[in-house]
Amino acid sequence: MTIVSALAEFAAAARAGLPPAVVADVTGRVIDTFGNCLAAQELTDPSEPHEATLRMASRWGGTGESSVLGHRLSLPAPSAALVNGTLAHALDFDDTHLPSVLHPSASVVPATLAVAESVGASGVELCQAVAVGDEITNRLGMASYLPELRNSLFFEKGWHATSICGTVGAAAGSALLMGLSADGIAHAMGIAASMGAGVIEANRTGGTVKRVHCGWAAHAGVVAATMAAEGVTGPPTVFEGRFGFFQAFLDGRYDEAAITDGLGERWELLRTVYKPYPSNHFTHPGIDAALALRAEGLRPEDVAEIELGVAAAPLRTIGEPHGEKVRPRTPYHAKFSGPYTVASALIGGGGLGLHLDDFAESAFRDERRLSLAAKVRVVADAECTEEFPRAFSAVLRVRTKDGRRLEHRVHSSRGGPEHPLTMDELQTKYTLNASRVLPAEAAEALALEVRGLATRRSVAGLLDAALIAHV
Repeated sequence: MTIVSALAEFAAAARAGLPPAVVADVTGRVIDTFGNCLAAQELTDPSEPHEATLRMASRWGGTGESSVLGHRLSLPAPSAALVNGTLAHALDFDDTHLPSVLHPSASVVPATLAVAESVGASGVELCQAVAVGDEITNRLGMASYLPELRNSLFFEKGWHATSICGTVGAAAGSALLMGLSADGIAHAMGIAASMGAGVIEANRTGGTVKRVHCGWAAHAGVVAATMAAEGVTGPPTVFEGRFGFFQAFLDGRYDEAAITDGLGERWELLRTVYKPYPSNHFTHPGIDAALALRAEGLRPEDVAEIELGVAAAPLRTIGEPHGEKVRPRTPYHAKFSGPYTVASALIGGGGLGLHLDDFAESAFRDERRLSLAAKVRVVADAECTEEFPRAFSAVLRVRTKDGRRLEHRVHSSRGGPEHPLTMDELQTKYTLNASRVLPAEAAEALALEVRGLATRRSVAGLLDAALIAHV
């Protein structure tokens, strides 16, 4: 059995039912994704990627099949998936799987929601599709983790595993909803492997294209599944073949057992964690450490210098180039800055510790924050490197102006495998996000609809509570 056929058999088997824990987990994924999508709509500058994709998709036109979250607008399923997927990743607030270090739901939920609406699927069918899509995305990402690198090979080569693997996961979930057999689902994934892409240089030096990656993955996944439904086929050895997915992206270095071992019995979906802070996940342990020292009485005006120790791999994302990180170019670029996020944790704060207002234009241009960020030096720490990527860790060492030496080490960031967010915290995150653009009662009504997703006869009307005029 080839890899794609094993994954397709797993996907088709989900129609027979999912473990209750998986169904419950999926509702959390959907609620979190919806909250992230809604909060992103607070950013209304025409240059924002979600605004750009919305204008583009509207010009494309076509038969309205699927909803754009937060808009009184219906678009063809691939177009709705594009816009919603871009919204889902716009704030870098989406869930993360370790050790693959990717964000599965931001591609899979928008794709499967769009298809579910277009085909009139039930709530439980949508749950099955999200579970399958997220699990396949995670498994493909896990295959790229090489212990000797202490990192994902996707990341080492500059690929964005989230969008590359997310395209395949989105295609599998979409094909399941379209009623394709295991063979058809395999073809959808085989086609999707030719469509997934994304490079992550924007993490380091700026640019807005990364925010479109999950939207494009969702769009491509829907298109790939539709092509399969219309008779287009993919290669049976699309993953392991001489010119297949893993050869093309990873030079043939991958862990096949990570994809297939325990498939359908051990769910990596359940190990996918939620973010408490709206920034690149590599910044989170540094934020935790700064918040801890702040709670112990450290004041920004007392700081002479700060050393932020992190694993060697994420250092390149959140610490280099140094000049770019101590004075980021844009509020979004600041989300990938260890110095800026540490400074913000010591000066600002909100929500679950650090929230969206810490990346607003006013905060981003606050010279007090930028002056403190300039005192932060990011270095590689051996202990953090050993723990990465199974946990995101950091150590913060502070020298104060009166000569004191303070230190706080975090072995696993809040929200990570050792300290997952509780359901109450996840609800708080959703409410804080959704209420930025929805009245409180509408935000809660939408959450109630999603919590009852598995009992809905149809997903039609699921988003009615969130239909607001665009702000």
